[in-house]
Amino acid sequence: VVGLQQYLVKPRVADVNENVLSEQLVTESALTEDLVKNGVPLETAIQQFEHYARQTFHIGPSTHSLRFVTDGQLPLRQCLHPETCSKNLELPSYYSYFHDLRKEFRAFYSMPEEPQCIRDMIAYLGMTPDTESEFYVKEIKDMVNIVQRLLADGHKFENPEAVNLRLEPGICSKNEEVDNSCVVRARGLPWQSSDQDIAKFFRGLNVAKGGVALCLSPQGRRNGEALVRFINQEHRDMALKRHKHHIGNRYIEVYKASGEDFINVAGGSNNEAQAFLSRGGQVIVRMRGLPYDCTAKQVLDFFEAGENSCQVMDGEEGVLFVKKPDGRATGDAFVLFNQEEDAGKALSKHRELIGSRYIELFRSTTAEVQQVLNRSMDPKTYEPQMPLIAQVPQVPLLPQHIITSGTRKDCIRLRGLPYEAQVEHILDFLGDHAKNIVFQGVHMVYNAQGQPSGEAFIQMDSEQSAFQSAQQKHHRYMIFGKKQRYIEVFQCSGEDMNLVLTGGIPAGAVSPAKAATLLSPGGTMLPPPHFAPAAAFSPFGPAGPAQLIPTTTLTPPRHTFAAAFPPIFYWPYPSPPVSPTSYYGGALTPLPPPGAAAIQPPPHQHGAAPPPHHSAATLWSIDYLNPSHPNTHNITHPGVHSAAA
Repeated sequence: VVGLQQYLVKPRVADVNENVLSEQLVTESALTEDLVKNGVPLETAIQQFEHYARQTFHIGPSTHSLRFVTDGQLPLRQCLHPETCSKNLELPSYYSYFHDLRKEFRAFYSMPEEPQCIRDMIAYLGMTPDTESEFYVKEIKDMVNIVQRLLADGHKFENPEAVNLRLEPGICSKNEEVDNSCVVRARGLPWQSSDQDIAKFFRGLNVAKGGVALCLSPQGRRNGEALVRFINQEHRDMALKRHKHHIGNRYIEVYKASGEDFINVAGGSNNEAQAFLSRGGQVIVRMRGLPYDCTAKQVLDFFEAGENSCQVMDGEEGVLFVKKPDGRATGDAFVLFNQEEDAGKALSKHRELIGSRYIELFRSTTAEVQQVLNRSMDPKTYEPQMPLIAQVPQVPLLPQHIITSGTRKDCIRLRGLPYEAQVEHILDFLGDHAKNIVFQGVHMVYNAQGQPSGEAFIQMDSEQSAFQSAQQKHHRYMIFGKKQRYIEVFQCSGEDMNLVLTGGIPAGAVSPAKAATLLSPGGTMLPPPHFAPAAAFSPFGPAGPAQLIPTTTLTPPRHTFAAAFPPIFYWPYPSPPVSPTSYYGGALTPLPPPGAAAIQPPPHQHGAAPPPHHSAATLWSIDYLNPSHPNTHNITHPGVHSAAA
């Protein structure tokens, strides 16, 4: 034994007046509140150990001669790597390899089951446990004694465990068999999440090549779900323990999924897509809004121009245009880049022009390429949509990320837009205020016939930005060709938007928002009727909450009147990964008869606060102290790294 080091890591944010240790942790480890609160930050502990290793073993940060021996998989895979990733800390390369003492012990002594703790191995060997008073020092000394016994008995530590830090691209075919015990479904993802973001969420666990498949809705938009395939069941089981951990301020739900689910999303049979993906580019970028006559040469010139010039992998062969079955262009394309560093340069060209068209760029995945090509070549995609019945008011179709009950007035509503107005015209109208629009924050409103309604909602980055936009742009003119239209601009909140889009009826328990100075008058996008709402005279009954009311009298028959207004359908524009007028229309699902619709945001947005998890407190979690305990992985308090080198 060359030396013994112990580092207590304190939470980055902790109230000095609150307890950070659970009773279980205090009982099992003999830690105290004072010891933890007087500990060092995680980055300091990493630096101190690296300095000690360099001085003692004369090694550099990129050496592979230093090898960790850990008590199970959890210390590195579920604690250290996820937490350093979330805090943007870089670990030396020797943290990516380790020996699992439990696995080594079981393999050498041919045990039927893996030992569950250090005490089990000590008891199996008939050794005397160390009597050190400090829990983690005792653990380390016992581990050293076990390692020395293994070496004395002839065991060799030859095949270390590896932690993959990069998501490798890969192709999945429709005929491939995927083990049901290796797949999870992640739900509640931010819609702009890339496969790399999801891989970072599962940092420490080894995802299979091409193992992240973003799910698309029938309209071709990302729906906040992804299927993730791991290299084996052990890593899948550890992934399930990250249920309700966070990406940003959203907690992510993680459930078991089947291999068939993964194949349905990620599997492809398109030869052109297979050939494109087999080139092995590290980065895939999706282009949207291309001119229909755009050529591969124009795409190459687009990325090579300007300050952030980047080279498309394999030239024109690295560009794949998405086409319809008859060969016509759709305005979409996928582009390959060779290195991860090219991703930032390529995406910086978002909304730059090819000809007179501004181009939207998104980070994409191999699975998305397969899905888009499969759908684009499927004739059923282009079958005529079911006719919409204009006489029956319908519930607006609202995407998840726009439904909100928030009262922050960080949105604006535009009315009186020319029907020909597009997003770029709105940006020009807002001028300098357009820089305060959140990413993908312009949402156009269309009627049931797919025609613009002359309204739009815009999400700003703050209440102040929304207020200034409304103050300075209200009743200003938009010049469109030879037309000159004055535009109404109102500041509103997410709750106001919810009231408007649901026809003025509060969703769920949401209370109506109070009127503000520049708040849009009226509670509906629909023209005011000249008589009672049509739904009240609808043959389907009033548009109120469904109730069963006992009665002993006969109800006189109601007269049926024509609807006072057509249904309104809301489409966000643009909403990744395809625009509302995309070629993925498909047949719309028939909508239910009119009635009261309680539309509530997902649990991420309101209601009970999401449960905490250990990575919110500190990386050096102690969920590996007692793996047999059913609630071990939910411990939210700090522990100490236990490893023998």
